[in-house]
Amino acid sequence: MSDWLITPIEYLKGVGPQRADLLKKELRIYQFEHLLYHFPFRYVDRSVHHKVKELLELEGFAQLKGRIIDISETGTKQKRLTVKFQDETGMIDLVWFQGAKWMKSQLHIGKEYQVFGKVKIYGNKWNIPHPEIVAIEDIKINKGLQSVYNSTEKLVSKGLHTRGLETLCLNLLNQINGNIYETLPPYILKRKNLMPLAEALKNIHFPESQIQLERAQYRLKFEELFYLQLELLLRKELSLKRTKGIKINKVGKYFNEFYEHHLPFQLTNAQKKVIKEIHQDFLSGKHMNRLLQGDVGSGKTLVALMSMLLMIGNGYQTAIIAPTEILANQHFVGFTELLEPLGIKVDILTGSVSKKRRELIHENLRNGNTHILVGTHALLEDVVQFSNLGYVVIDEQHRFGVAQRAKMWKKNTKPPHILIMTATPIPRTLAMTFYGDLEVSVIDELPPGRKAINTFHKTESARLSVLGFIREQISFGRQIYIVYPLIRESETLDYMNLMEGFEAISRTFPLPEFKVSIVHGQMKAKDKDFEMQRFVRGETQIMVATTVIEVGVNVPNASVMLIESSERFGLSQLHQLRGRVGRGAEKSYCILMSGNKLSKESKKRIQTMVRTQDGFEIAEVDMEIRGPGDILGTQQSGMLDLKIADLSRDAEIVTEARNLAKKILGSTPELEGVENEILRIQLKKKLKNKPNWSKIS
Repeated sequence: MSDWLITPIEYLKGVGPQRADLLKKELRIYQFEHLLYHFPFRYVDRSVHHKVKELLELEGFAQLKGRIIDISETGTKQKRLTVKFQDETGMIDLVWFQGAKWMKSQLHIGKEYQVFGKVKIYGNKWNIPHPEIVAIEDIKINKGLQSVYNSTEKLVSKGLHTRGLETLCLNLLNQINGNIYETLPPYILKRKNLMPLAEALKNIHFPESQIQLERAQYRLKFEELFYLQLELLLRKELSLKRTKGIKINKVGKYFNEFYEHHLPFQLTNAQKKVIKEIHQDFLSGKHMNRLLQGDVGSGKTLVALMSMLLMIGNGYQTAIIAPTEILANQHFVGFTELLEPLGIKVDILTGSVSKKRRELIHENLRNGNTHILVGTHALLEDVVQFSNLGYVVIDEQHRFGVAQRAKMWKKNTKPPHILIMTATPIPRTLAMTFYGDLEVSVIDELPPGRKAINTFHKTESARLSVLGFIREQISFGRQIYIVYPLIRESETLDYMNLMEGFEAISRTFPLPEFKVSIVHGQMKAKDKDFEMQRFVRGETQIMVATTVIEVGVNVPNASVMLIESSERFGLSQLHQLRGRVGRGAEKSYCILMSGNKLSKESKKRIQTMVRTQDGFEIAEVDMEIRGPGDILGTQQSGMLDLKIADLSRDAEIVTEARNLAKKILGSTPELEGVENEILRIQLKKKLKNKPNWSKIS
């Protein structure tokens, strides 16, 4: 790195101590380098002038040319300046809420100006608040593409709005003078026809043309993704070399006995393939870190159980960790019923287990009597010690932090094999990036008998017909889920909450003809379980709940999932909730209730749900809407701290970057040679102070 780049930001012309403090706190800009890599998030073409009559069709920023025909000031303490601006096609208000007095002194009726700003609607009237405005006679050159930067309210108050940041970037770039060192080797620049770094940084802030901007963006995105993939692949290789896995020698009696005599239904080809992949890992002597993706109801749990039998048949203990007690109990009951004929001892450890029972569980674990331990976060406690733990399955991985999962490594002298399962399909680019150091298995087909779920979007005007449909389904002997986004009334959100919903449903479907269960996250575990079991046994026809039932509830008789205020849910949540029905032989339905007014994003989520049941397609749309960090809960972890690349839009670049990284490591695993010196220097810089995620995935 150039010494010039690590110069403290306060020494840049136009910054100083006060602004430097704000840049550090608000944008984490401490040095010249940080400002250089604070990229614009959008560009506006300033060479184009719009007409007033076109503004209603535009979204976002507009540039106009015209005359001021009136200036008025209102308000006593807080002055508001309104300027009527006109061209040959119409008139629009320009509004200033701050600096009104000074602004008024700069403007003159009848004079021609160029105006640039964001068109908004206020009180049913279109206006442009706080626009940039300059007299036509003062314009020296017509700008082309102009950068728009992220800023904050505090920065704006000190003049560091997007234009202020643009000025700082210009000051910085004027000082470069050969101080930018290349960060990719010449052979990569040539092979990928990449723009040199100094040129790319100049064009990302001040594009010479649209073509040069696109070349700069590609160069910087490729570099960012290339080093990320190189790092992940190196960590993966290092982990395989350093960590020896538990090796098994045989299939064992339990697996064969179960497969031949106790299999609850025929395995799909996808399930067989994944079991074979896991078995190969167990035989290899290498430590397994595998991610298993499968849509809701695809049979991941059966794959986990059968792979556990392989390990148990070789004398090892196994564990499965679930995010909720409800799901842990379901696994425990299911495993116990299936494995009882084989004499396999299954136990469960959760937060609600009594002290006396807990002591017995610990003893059975230590002496090896327990073959499978099912549990929640309670399994991660240091006091939980196994005799010979060989294999850990983590269900719904996004509910567990990396540090929590790392604790399972310490449960044996030789780390147990790890299988991470998720029913939230992860887009290919995200899996390739965030889980690039894991092997990935996919169950991409549903077991025979799983029917498509009919999904509908309804608004409040259709509520009576929806309630009539529910009544009809109950008369057929079916059960219903009704899910709400909130537990208590919120002063800021105008959505029906769960308690109001419970009362409304109880009035609509009165006792004793209808029985209703209620489940939410603030209930005690035993009360929650009591209500859930009533529903499972068919003693109640309607389950009113929050997203606590998102995972782990299996009621084949439930045929309708009604989601209230569906616009409040994420796409992944909606898909998970829909997966609670369609588990029996009967036709199933998912009804998405919403208000009449929907945001563009809400509309897209609901339309996607109605259009498709493909979890991977849904995951791609979800990532497009929310961004990759939000999907995996990694926004704060630093794992996906990408400056310019976007995994939802740059899939091709991710693939290109990974393929090149693989090719380079394939020929030079240690990145040896003079030609790779830049790669070694950059990787050392990037890996500094980073945890080894591959060891704890």
